Amino acid sequence: MKKLKMKNEEITQLLDADVVSFPKYATQLINLANQNAQGTRPEVVGQMSELIQEFRGRKLEEWEKWYLSSHPEAIEKAKTKITQMIDNFKQVITKIDEEMIRAWVKDLVIVKTFVGLKFQEAILKRVALHTGKSCRTSDPEEEARGIDGYIGDHPVSIKPQTYESKQMLPESIGVQIIYYDKVKDGINIFFDEF
Repeated sequence: MKKLKMKNEEITQLLDADVVSFPKYATQLINLANQNAQGTRPEVVGQMSELIQEFRGRKLEEWEKWYLSSHPEAIEKAKTKITQMIDNFKQVITKIDEEMIRAWVKDLVIVKTFVGLKFQEAILKRVALHTGKSCRTSDPEEEARGIDGYIGDHPVSIKPQTYESKQMLPESIGVQIIYYDKVKDGINIFFDEF
């Protein structure tokens, strides 16, 4: 069996599309600005996966004409959103110095790592606070039995919410499970009252 790999440049050439070149790092910065500005979201430029299916032409020029006829202001709206974010970047980039970079690295490596790996303890404390009970984390022997901690006298296990939907789980924990879901601004916690 033969395996072929096509690079993006080759695909572009085979589809007779123009190759646009950008200065080094430019596309990374524009892409980051776009992610923050949400300039190419469906509400701005349309749902591209659906639009390309509706399109009945074969050539790039036909696609451009067809798309722009139904979304005449989309490119300009997206450009404006991204330009505004790039302007924000320009304002802040001059403020970034070695000390700020050091603080960022320390926050990532020390603080976010600790918080990210120790959040189970925070979940225990939050549930205990809600229930008015004490809490403690498990010792290594309890942990080996699937117990992450205690709320009052009740042993609990802390699992991601996706754990709940897994079929044929190989383990039977036998204790109350507190589920969590990490979201952009924190953690959602789900549990039955004790």
